[in-house]
Amino acid sequence: MSIMLLLVMISIISFALAQQQPDLVFDMDGNILRAGTEYYILPIYEGMGVSLTLAMTRNESCPLDVVQANLEVDNGLPLTFTPVDPKKEVIRESTDLNIVFSNSTMCNQSNVWMLEEYEGQMIVTGHGISGNPGPETMNNWFKIEKYDNDYKLVFCPTVCYFCKSVCEHIGVKIAENGSRRLAISDQPFKVKFVTA
Repeated sequence: MSIMLLLVMISIISFALAQQQPDLVFDMDGNILRAGTEYYILPIYEGMGVSLTLAMTRNESCPLDVVQANLEVDNGLPLTFTPVDPKKEVIRESTDLNIVFSNSTMCNQSNVWMLEEYEGQMIVTGHGISGNPGPETMNNWFKIEKYDNDYKLVFCPTVCYFCKSVCEHIGVKIAENGSRRLAISDQPFKVKFVTA
């Protein structure tokens, strides 16, 4: 009788733990997003569906910032997602992850997304640090959350339990040179993921 009770308890605990995991994130074809696989992020913003890339948005050539590509026919740059637990193979909603552009650029930078203050705005740039979750890397962690039938990107890191952090939408702000750079915004935009 005690073995039967033990098996029932194990089943209940396993079921409860499985229920606590956040929902999986899916690409446009209905496939689960996988860590290390290359994707394009396709923002759907004000009727425009333009992929993301790195570009100059400041008065100097480097570092490069995360922007929407200039043309709708431009695929932008492929990128990968790395969960806070690098052993995880799938990407789940509302979990900390690094976002990293795969291609090299003219600037000597990591291509890891990072939130950085520039001229009074919190913008997304490409010279963060991959991995190493903690207070020193708080600005390098983003999340994917459900937004209507699509997704949105948010900055709401939980990699440091004793650190104070803000939770904000990632949207688009127009830079001085006309670039549509990613930044903290009151207005999130919808995004989809396409396998590269």
